[in-house]
Amino acid sequence: MLLSVIVPCYNEEENIALFYSELLKNNEFFKSKDLDIEVIYVDDGSTDNTVIEVKKLRESDERVKLISFSRNFGKESAIYAGFKKAKGDYAVMLDADLQDPPSLLPEMFSYIEEGYDSVATRRVNRKGEPPIRSFFARRFYKLMNKFSNTDIVDGARDYRLMTRQVVDAILSLGEYNRFSKGIFGWVGFKTKWVEFENVERAKGETKWSFWGLFLYSLEGIIAFSTAPLAIASCLGVLFCLLAFVLIIFILVRSLFWTDPTSGWQSMVCIISLVSGVQLLCLGILGQYLSKTYLEVKNRPKYLVKEEL
Repeated sequence: MLLSVIVPCYNEEENIALFYSELLKNNEFFKSKDLDIEVIYVDDGSTDNTVIEVKKLRESDERVKLISFSRNFGKESAIYAGFKKAKGDYAVMLDADLQDPPSLLPEMFSYIEEGYDSVATRRVNRKGEPPIRSFFARRFYKLMNKFSNTDIVDGARDYRLMTRQVVDAILSLGEYNRFSKGIFGWVGFKTKWVEFENVERAKGETKWSFWGLFLYSLEGIIAFSTAPLAIASCLGVLFCLLAFVLIIFILVRSLFWTDPTSGWQSMVCIISLVSGVQLLCLGILGQYLSKTYLEVKNRPKYLVKEEL
């Protein structure tokens, strides 16, 4: 049988060879299970020597494969490209920075043998991460589980081992705006969760900024929940009721007080608040409309510059 190892990478020249050597520490395990492997590096338009490092590995091992994008299309596109090119009976996706330990593969495969369709991993802590990032990450997972029907576990990684059936199910979702953590939960199947302590990057720095993670979280909420639209509608009804109450209050007040200039400060505050809520609701609607616009254009999720 064949195991496809999918490795999305962006400017990871320092980690390409390190990841490969760590993966091959499982060679005895692969032989014991009669597993062949293919290692698919998906270069997401790197500007360093990532492609050159992968080609060096391929010179000595034909199991190493390369998909190089014409530009940076994002990790979600790299994940999709890796799954699409994977030919294995099983597929596993790991980050090239070694924050997803390849040493967990034997344990993960044992659960597949027990009958699980997918084995997912989650971090039990966020040691080494900035506290502010950890705080917002936890809030995001709580919001997602309240707003959507998709099961997304706090601390979940993209590191998953899957059967061919699960991979085909993921590929059947051809949407342009992709959020893999949500897709993994949406397709279902029998899943086992494996916990591990947070591992810091082997070399280099993370490519995710706080702003980038914030936009990615918005992508996940919009992709798997219509709750923000419902919230916008509820706010509209609430402020209509509030306006009705204020109208009655002003009519009654005008019968007893005739000062035409009183209350202008509160009026300015009310107008500012209502305007802000209107802009918020328009922004929510605009986000959903923009995603629909991108889907309708039906552009390819990525363009391949080179493939080995």
